[in-house]
Amino acid sequence: MSNLIASSRMTAVVGTGVSGLSTARFLRDKNVPFVLFDTRENPPAQALIAREFPGVHCQFGVWDEELLQSADEIILSPGLPLSMPAIVAARESGVSVIGDVELFVRHAKAPIVAITGSNGKSTVTTLVGEMAKAAGMKVAVGGNLGTPVLDLLAEDMQLYVLELSSFQLETVTKLGAEVACILNVSADHLDRYAGMPAYHAAKQRVYYGARHVVVNRNDPLTRPPLADAVGRSSFAGDAEFKNMGLREQAGESWLCDGLTPLIKASDLKLPGRHNIDNALAALAIGKAAGIPIEVMLAVLVSFRGLAHRCEWVADIADVSYYNDSKGTNVGATLAAINGLANTHGKLVVILGGEAKDQVFTALLPALKSQARGCVLIGKDAELIAALLEGEVNYQYANSMVDAVAKAKLQAERGDTVLLSPACASFDMFDHYQARGDAFCQAVRGLQ
Repeated sequence: MSNLIASSRMTAVVGTGVSGLSTARFLRDKNVPFVLFDTRENPPAQALIAREFPGVHCQFGVWDEELLQSADEIILSPGLPLSMPAIVAARESGVSVIGDVELFVRHAKAPIVAITGSNGKSTVTTLVGEMAKAAGMKVAVGGNLGTPVLDLLAEDMQLYVLELSSFQLETVTKLGAEVACILNVSADHLDRYAGMPAYHAAKQRVYYGARHVVVNRNDPLTRPPLADAVGRSSFAGDAEFKNMGLREQAGESWLCDGLTPLIKASDLKLPGRHNIDNALAALAIGKAAGIPIEVMLAVLVSFRGLAHRCEWVADIADVSYYNDSKGTNVGATLAAINGLANTHGKLVVILGGEAKDQVFTALLPALKSQARGCVLIGKDAELIAALLEGEVNYQYANSMVDAVAKAKLQAERGDTVLLSPACASFDMFDHYQARGDAFCQAVRGLQ
């Protein structure tokens, strides 16, 4: 047994990525003794850890599992699954395993707005955060988007707006959000989960202890099994009494609060039908959080979206180029295709990367209807090619520059070239941002 085991309290921080290091700094500042664990023998942050935590014991690569099981609590980074044998053994020995979100909840004094979903959560989280700021609230925005949750804690904060992934929610026992929302649920991360029921169950944890929930009327999987006493509102689809939706009036589509028209869909700067749903979701969440409607509408008419999410890059030779590198699953790519459909001629779609055990069948009807052709990249390009064979024209490309060049040759005047890979980026790039940046650079190279 390690000589580190003693009667004093000790916390195990497992994982030394962004959230793990944020947790370590939080514990250090609270004078809580901890040990750092990482599955990698040489984690990328090793030099930084030596500088910032010189007196902290670290176990990289092979672990002393007896030491892990002696911890009072394990704080597990979201990138590591609860199914790891060492974590399973620790839980069976009675050690509590939480994540940084659960630790955050113990210390946060301001209300929490919690947003999850397979697609659109970064856009909606950012929108709600901007709406709260415009209303004069002191608000902190982060979580899966940008800043780790523990870095957001402040005594004078009035509202926290958090984007939460299924990975982060796995270790949440009672979030207790003032407002909680699942935007949508579609197949994703099936390389981590045993199937859709397990993935869906992780998403549903966002509702634990919530005082008001916001659901997508068009997606039954967003509905929680909660008692009637919990406040509930909804968004999407046709306008509905007391809920956010769309209504046709004088030949125009209007975003409505109940039957009250608020703003024309054409006034939004966000491209695509899926972003109308995102705007409706932000309005429903913001209303539940007490943000004035007029303030939210002012933000909506000025908000132009986030990088790598159906982001307009350039118009070259009457062809539009859009970067949706954040489209890392089939549902996201389907939303992007349908969102841009019939607005800019036909689509040439760049697809491929790390498939994450997904099935791509759901893409075929939209591609047959909307795509002039596809360009396939990455490790699992052949899986997509098997789907497209005889149905949609496609070419392989060996780099992003090659993909953009081949997409340009396929496109005709008035068409759109869309990077929305439906796959993770790790086979070719460090992250989806790097993939999107490579696309933008290649497009600008055409000029």
